[in-house]
Amino acid sequence: MDESRSIKFWKMSGSGNDFIIIDNRNLSLDVGCLSMFVRQVCRRKVSVGADGLLLVEPSAVADFKWQFYNSDGSMAEMCGNASRCVALFAFENGIAGRTMSFETLAGIIKAEVNGDIVKVRLTDPSALTQNVKIYLEGGEWELDCINTGVPHAVCFVTFIEECDVVEMGRKIRNHETFKPRGTNANFATVMDRNRMRVRTYERGVEDETFACGTGVVASVLAAAGRHFVDSPVEVTVKSGEILRVYFSRENNSFQEVYFEGKVKIIYQGLLFEDAYK
Repeated sequence: MDESRSIKFWKMSGSGNDFIIIDNRNLSLDVGCLSMFVRQVCRRKVSVGADGLLLVEPSAVADFKWQFYNSDGSMAEMCGNASRCVALFAFENGIAGRTMSFETLAGIIKAEVNGDIVKVRLTDPSALTQNVKIYLEGGEWELDCINTGVPHAVCFVTFIEECDVVEMGRKIRNHETFKPRGTNANFATVMDRNRMRVRTYERGVEDETFACGTGVVASVLAAAGRHFVDSPVEVTVKSGEILRVYFSRENNSFQEVYFEGKVKIIYQGLLFEDAYK
C-alpha cells in the first residue's frame, strides 16, 4: 500500500455520536466529490463508519472553520456533539488553546476544553414555537419546534423506551409541515426539574443516533418553554451518557445556551483508497 496517498484521520465520539475528523488546513484534500467521499467512508462494516465527517480548515475570523457532513453526504449547518469533538481535536493538535472559537454555517461557536469534558456555547437559538400540530397515522401529534443550529421538533412522551423512534421519527422528519429541508425529531421525557431523557432521529443520518447534542438542547429548551425544567439540566441519551445543558431565558427566547459532556478519542489512522473507492 502506498501510504503517501493515504489520508490521516481521527475517529472521535461525543456521547455516542461518532465522527471522522480530517485536518485540511492546507486545503490539500483531493478525493473528487466530497459528498460521495463522505458517504463511502461513513459506511459501517465496509469502511470506517461514522455518523458524520468534518474537515478542519483555516479561518480569517476564528481559530479555524469546519465543513461538516452528515453520513448521507449532505452538508449540515451545525452538529452539537461534533462541535465538542472538533474542539478536543483542535486542542490536542495545537490548532487552538483550551478556549477557542470556530466557524460553522450556523455562525461562530465557542468552546472550552477541560480534560475530556468539553463545553460549547451554541449560537442563540430561534424563538420557540409551541403546540405545532401535525397529523400522522394514528392521529394528531403536538410538537414544539426550535432551531438550535439545525431545526428540531420535540415530542414529550411518558414512556420513552416504548417509542418507535425510527418509524415515528422518520415520519416527523419528512412531514410536509417541515418541507423542504425536513427536521430532526426528538422524543423527550422529563424526570424532574433538572433531569430529562431524550432520544433523537437525526436528519442526514436517517436513523436514531446514540446522542444528538443540538437535539438535547432543543428538548431542554422546549421543556423550559413549558416550565418543566430549570437550568442546568442533565440529559441522559441513548448511549447512557449524560449531557448538561445551561441556558438563560426571557419568555420563549433563550440566550447563553451551553452544553457539555465527555468526548472520547477512539483512534487515529490512515484512510486508503479502498475506504472510499
